[in-house]
Amino acid sequence: MDIATFLPTFGNFAFTLVAFVVALSVIVFVHEYGHYIVGRWSGIRAEVFSLGFGPVLWSRVDKHGTRWQVAALPFGGYVKFLGDSNAASAKADAGVYADLTPEERRATMHGAPLWARAATVAAGPLFNFILSAVIFAGIFLTLGVATDRPTVGSLHATPFQGESLRPGDEITALNGQPTPDFAALSQAIDTLPAAASVRYGVLRDGREVTVDGPFPRPPLVLAVHPQSAAAEAGLQAGDVVTALNGTAIFAFGELEQAIRASEGKPQALTVWRAGESFDITLTPRRSDLPLPEGGFETRWLIGLSGGLVFSPETRMPGVIEAITMAASTMWNLVTTSLSALWHMVSGAISSCNLRGPIGIAETAGAAASAGVADFIWMIAALSTAVGLMNLFPVPVLDGGHLVFHLYEAVTRRPPTDRAMRGLMTLGLVLIASLMIFALTNDLFC
Repeated sequence: MDIATFLPTFGNFAFTLVAFVVALSVIVFVHEYGHYIVGRWSGIRAEVFSLGFGPVLWSRVDKHGTRWQVAALPFGGYVKFLGDSNAASAKADAGVYADLTPEERRATMHGAPLWARAATVAAGPLFNFILSAVIFAGIFLTLGVATDRPTVGSLHATPFQGESLRPGDEITALNGQPTPDFAALSQAIDTLPAAASVRYGVLRDGREVTVDGPFPRPPLVLAVHPQSAAAEAGLQAGDVVTALNGTAIFAFGELEQAIRASEGKPQALTVWRAGESFDITLTPRRSDLPLPEGGFETRWLIGLSGGLVFSPETRMPGVIEAITMAASTMWNLVTTSLSALWHMVSGAISSCNLRGPIGIAETAGAAASAGVADFIWMIAALSTAVGLMNLFPVPVLDGGHLVFHLYEAVTRRPPTDRAMRGLMTLGLVLIASLMIFALTNDLFC
């Protein structure tokens, strides 16, 4: 193998792996810290807080008697409480409890009151949701949100020649159609015929002027999706598709329609990048996309996201507004994830939509490559997914433990040790099967 060819590939793999480990470690730490700190507040003693599994690389014991450690396999973590027989909080043999004083038994997970056990279990997913909310709100507070009126913050580079829009321009009309806000701007764009240039009415320096400019939603690449045809073809954010199968195009909608109608046949693209043009050929792939009204639609896609020819001018939201927007973002992630799961189980969409560790790692690497903001946003989205997954009523997961606690609250007695062992084994089998299935999707879908 030519070492010059191997090194970039190895470098990309290493970067992706590091991004994945960093993202997962942050999410796992926050999740397990939720269990740990609420357990401690509830009077339950933690013996071990481990970030990772396997051989211990570093450890120390704090003043509360908890051993904090970092292990060699950074693909998870656990908190082992007093009286647990393993990292899954399975109950130790009865002989262990017989040797404990009443005070020591109260400090165990299984000897604590029901409210303390339930709160400790629920704290892991809750802390994941809190992490997501803090990150999303922080991003909105840091980067701002678009102003109510469509005002140009900065322009993206395009092949358009001649004087065009400028930063600070407030767009008041498109080809004579008034655009008082972004909703009106979007409606006007939808009715515009694709053309090389459009007449913009703008408010500039207090004066109403008219200027020519590129189509407001050109075939501009704002993001390339990981594991897509576009990513494999080498397309990058900032590229502009100027022709498709030899025909000039001026609107992103033209590209969308042509790809959707392609039926998976190879497509020849002419791409403009920083003043240079080149040709590539790629093959669209079938994908399932969530619809705003719920459900999914199957389309042919190449894995590009587009947008306006300009980045909107932003304003700083208030704290309450940022938190509200963060909650809305998380709710959308949760409902979309649950809808996708239901549609996969019912066979309405392909089970290939379920991704495993390789797919998540590639997404983390792509987000890190796109910039710090994208990477942090991805951590928040993944943290929401982890919190949601852990609430599923499957033994071994937090949701399974909460079901056990609910059973105990209703019947006034916990499940028998035999039933617990059987259910925990079933849970392990289900989770292992799901992980193998997801990994198979990563490799073969």
